[in-house]
Amino acid sequence: MTRKQTVKLIRIIIAVVLTAVAVIISPEGLWALILYLLPWAVVGYDVVTDAVLGIFRGQFLDEKFLMTLATAGAFAVGEHIEAVAVMLFFQIGELFESIAVGKSRKNIRALMDIRPDKATVLRGGEEHTVSPDEVSVGENIVVKPGERIPLDGVIVLGSTTVDTSALTGESLPAELSTGDKVISGTVNLSGVITVQVQSEFAQSTVQRVLELVETASAKKARTEAFITRFAKVYTPCVVAGAVLLAVIPPLLFAGSWSEWIYRGLVFLAVSCPCALVISVPLSFFGGIGRASREGILIKGASYMEVLAKVRTVVLDKTGTLTQGRFSVASVHPADASAEELLRAAAYAESRSLHPIAQSIVAAYSADVDESLITQMQEHTGKGVEAVVQGHRILAGNKGYISSVVNIPDIGKATGTIVYVARDEEYLGYILLSDKVKPDSAQAIGELKALGVERTVMLTGDRRDIAEEIGRELQLDSVFAELLPANKVEAVEELIPEHSPVAFVGDGINDAPVLSRCDVGVAMGGMGSDAAIEAADVVLMDDKLSKLPEAVRISRRTVAIVRQNIIFALAIKALVLILGAVGIAGMWAAIFADVGVMILAILNSMRTLIVRKKKS
Repeated sequence: MTRKQTVKLIRIIIAVVLTAVAVIISPEGLWALILYLLPWAVVGYDVVTDAVLGIFRGQFLDEKFLMTLATAGAFAVGEHIEAVAVMLFFQIGELFESIAVGKSRKNIRALMDIRPDKATVLRGGEEHTVSPDEVSVGENIVVKPGERIPLDGVIVLGSTTVDTSALTGESLPAELSTGDKVISGTVNLSGVITVQVQSEFAQSTVQRVLELVETASAKKARTEAFITRFAKVYTPCVVAGAVLLAVIPPLLFAGSWSEWIYRGLVFLAVSCPCALVISVPLSFFGGIGRASREGILIKGASYMEVLAKVRTVVLDKTGTLTQGRFSVASVHPADASAEELLRAAAYAESRSLHPIAQSIVAAYSADVDESLITQMQEHTGKGVEAVVQGHRILAGNKGYISSVVNIPDIGKATGTIVYVARDEEYLGYILLSDKVKPDSAQAIGELKALGVERTVMLTGDRRDIAEEIGRELQLDSVFAELLPANKVEAVEELIPEHSPVAFVGDGINDAPVLSRCDVGVAMGGMGSDAAIEAADVVLMDDKLSKLPEAVRISRRTVAIVRQNIIFALAIKALVLILGAVGIAGMWAAIFADVGVMILAILNSMRTLIVRKKKS
């Protein structure tokens, strides 16, 4: 509990004690007014002060003005204890609100703690401790066990275990070694590593994440905006209604002034829209905080509201549904052994930087002896040609290799095929594929279980490969061989009929589509900067299974918001009617205002808790 909260609690306790003393003494006349004014002033002097200042600022139709007016009026008609009770319970509600907001902010503060405050940079063979924003791209930094990695980069020396939970929500540490990427904000757990910096601190993962979180609460949902507009109209209308209720019956129908003024004061006490104005943004803030703990960054309440209603999910293939890297699926020799075929291809491809070439070299179990290669030429879009130990080896697509040797019909094969020939002799072919991520099928199944009506894959890859993955993941539709512009067109066709539409991607070519759809989701861990900036939701660890979790959190948050709105309006409407006819008094008004506010706040705090999905 903060110092401010503690002071307010002490004032509440003192006011309760003073009120109890007044009730026990049961004073009358002027003494009753004095003894009840004392606890009222102790607990509510700040409310009254703000109400008076609000009048001079032209902002007087707020909850503090209404509380001051209602309690002052209650004193005027002799309802001393009700006057104190209204102010007392209003402050109790304010205390609950403060504690609830503090709890929901806890997740955000924990995320802010990932900001590194120093970096150990190697300069001139010596270690220097500097601020992370003083390190340049290309410099090497040393990260010791227990330290937070300050900048994005690649490990050039050493191996270690890294705790990524602060960013990804995953409790299982990652094993990393030379050549692996590391991201800022994560914690080095075991070995000493040297990291070559790849981005400045201002563009680092941790800095971008913090900026996204800091700006998330500024983007209001439609519901929040509606409640704000509603409160501006609702409160003056009810105040006008209270005045008319207090004045017209005594003037026109000879009613009792004290009775009808009291009913008007009940109207004022009920009219404060605290439960709505406080609980709605608090619910969304809690939902965003809960999502951040799971490694899901939602850039604003408006995106959470759309995500909760998504009917169609469109997914990029490479890097989203698949791992985004080729691997050798099978080796099919003709006039050679499998080992000989793979060796010839590995030697031919060893100097190429193409992902397919690197995958073949990685699949070759032995080291490539570069001294055996006397010549190598790469033919873009076709293949490679190399001279190895005096033998001319070709590796590439069917059109390139068939110009040199006859290739037999291999039937239908799903994947990328590399044909290999040596000295005008066909050796066979190697089948490569981009493997589906282990959790892709689980994610698609969970989305459908959540009621998502349509799952669609967009890819620039070959149709046969795309359709095979579509069948494996049981997707509803597959669009293949698309350019980035074609992807935008495909999404635009889906939006009118199947809105809201969410698009999930990770590449720079996905940025236009992420911006165009109703809600864009970027795979953040390996995703490009452009995709992360264009997206509305970022999954920090590249696990597609986080998408159903984001939908669950969003739906639960929106459901709680709706519960609060319906509950608050229904109770207030009931008590307003009962107060107008003289059935409900000030105590019912206290419940309709402060009681409903407390219940709504407690309900909003449920956004911090998400039920685990059934296994």
